[in-house]
Amino acid sequence: MADAFKCWKCGVAIDDEPMPLGREARCPACAVDLHACRLCTFYDTSKAKSCAEPVADEVLDKERANFCGFFAIDPDAHTANVEAEAARQRLEAMFGLGAGESPDGGAPDAEALLERRREQAEAARQKLGKLFGLDE
Repeated sequence: MADAFKCWKCGVAIDDEPMPLGREARCPACAVDLHACRLCTFYDTSKAKSCAEPVADEVLDKERANFCGFFAIDPDAHTANVEAEAARQRLEAMFGLGAGESPDGGAPDAEALLERRREQAEAARQKLGKLFGLDE
């Protein structure tokens, strides 16, 4: 069953890690902490403190190693991460935040986004000027 476990961030198999995962366990590919809330079955952002375990102590940084005694590996943690990213991208596209993406389809180009925001601000200023009769 250990071969079914994947890193919550990059999705690489973590079957070479001794089970149960120790607090210092790190992903062999991306080096993130594995004994972290993001890889736990109880991690649920819809719950208070993002944890479905009612008696667990609060962990502030869900991506860092912790000492939680209720930790149990979620084999679908990486899949959930991919689905959340896809939903975030759809939301950004809905509100026009995806404009200015790099030509390779990667992350948005910061300069292009900044320029677009400046153009939007200038257009808004012009509309306000017309509304209040302040045309130059």
